[in-house]
Amino acid sequence: MPPPADTSLACSPPDGGWGWAVVFGAFISIGFSYAFPKGIAIFYKEIQDFFGTSYSEIAWVSSIMLAATYGGGPISSILVNRYGSRPVVIFGGLLCGIGMVSAAFSASIFQLYICGGFITGLGLALNLQPSVIIIGKYFLKKRPLANGLAMAGSPVMLCTLAPLNQLLFDHFGWRGSFMILGALLLNCCVAGALFRPVGPTGKQADAKAKKADGGIVEMADPRKEEKDDKDCCEKFNKFLDFSLFKHRGFLIYLIGNVLMFLGFFAPIVFLAPYAKHIGIDEYSAAFLLSILGIVDMIARPATGLIANSKWVRPKIQYFFSFSIAFNGACHLLCPLAAGYLGLVVYSVFFGLAFGMVCAMLFETLMDLVGASRFTSAVGLVTIVECFTILLGPPIGGTLIDTFGDYKYMFIKCGAVMVLAGTFLFIMNYYNYQMLAKEEKAKKKEEVENQDDGHIRTHMITEQEDATNAEKVQDGHETVPLKSEEEGLKNTADSSSV
Repeated sequence: MPPPADTSLACSPPDGGWGWAVVFGAFISIGFSYAFPKGIAIFYKEIQDFFGTSYSEIAWVSSIMLAATYGGGPISSILVNRYGSRPVVIFGGLLCGIGMVSAAFSASIFQLYICGGFITGLGLALNLQPSVIIIGKYFLKKRPLANGLAMAGSPVMLCTLAPLNQLLFDHFGWRGSFMILGALLLNCCVAGALFRPVGPTGKQADAKAKKADGGIVEMADPRKEEKDDKDCCEKFNKFLDFSLFKHRGFLIYLIGNVLMFLGFFAPIVFLAPYAKHIGIDEYSAAFLLSILGIVDMIARPATGLIANSKWVRPKIQYFFSFSIAFNGACHLLCPLAAGYLGLVVYSVFFGLAFGMVCAMLFETLMDLVGASRFTSAVGLVTIVECFTILLGPPIGGTLIDTFGDYKYMFIKCGAVMVLAGTFLFIMNYYNYQMLAKEEKAKKKEEVENQDDGHIRTHMITEQEDATNAEKVQDGHETVPLKSEEEGLKNTADSSSV
């Protein structure tokens, strides 16, 4: 789930107009960022044969690319805050293109790690975060619709890239395909060019101009520079709020997700190579990823509607736990699939489970930490998760190398995800129970404080009544004496006259 729109902007989001061009650009950049690391798995069998590498060694390409995409998120966000979304995305698209073109000339698997893995992955990270952020600046009321359209780029691009990559390989080989894909990634530069900064309205611009004209030029003040440095530190601390590690719900979410990502991406990376391994032709193997992407495209909005219902919304963490466990169950049953039809059925259920998890991945985090701490939570989560994202596919590849069979990789991924879903279900139940107890104790304390307040108020009222009674009593005694004194004084005056 992307961070909320910044309501402190100098101008209000237009909620339309050029914003729809921005959504189109985000559709392209987000689609490449999420789908590209999965789509290039089409080439792995041939690259493995070319370099004579093992399954675990070739899996590092996708792992490094995914880890760089996720781990580079905080860097991307910092650059966006400094330079804006447009230049960051343009630079990211250029970096992606350079990375893939350079990968086409790789003479070793290590060079492929650097060029195709790290450089391309970092470029994808510079595409992803700015695209999410710019939508929040252009849309407020229509933001869910805009985000939904932009995020649809991921499954749409996966459906397109899988058969396209196989077609490119048949005509140009993996080196020529990498060069063409590098040129395609340069379209992210075009998408970034659409991210025009949101400017102030005419009245706001005039006000700023008048303020600038009427301002007084001041000399540099060291105290001001010190304050600016302090503000920068505060902004950085706000972006990475380490106090979240004391948040019970956040820790439960983080541990469950770190465990989940050990088995989340490996089945996608090895699905097409597995199909080729059992004798399925290349285009049919690539079409399995297209099936997965189509079902994913339908599953995400459907899951969002279910999760937003009044029955599921209050306990959305349970639904998220079920989705992860369901994903794992699909992988555990995959070795039972016989032939191409069995893999098609597996791809359908895998796409459904994958879409369910992705649809709620960030929504559940916001449900736990709240909107105000969501951006910081996402930054910390992506930094920690990138390590297990990096290790997941190579571990699966090692199992394939060791046993010479893909089924152990699927069983490992399935078991890990079922374990993660079970852990989250149990710990979220514990968290809900603790929250209920804390809320009950808080209400009890408020009632006690309210009762104490009533008692104090009653005592003060009684004291005030007693004081007033004394004052009234004193008044009745002194008035007659005063009248008598005045009468004697008047009598004396009259006698003297």
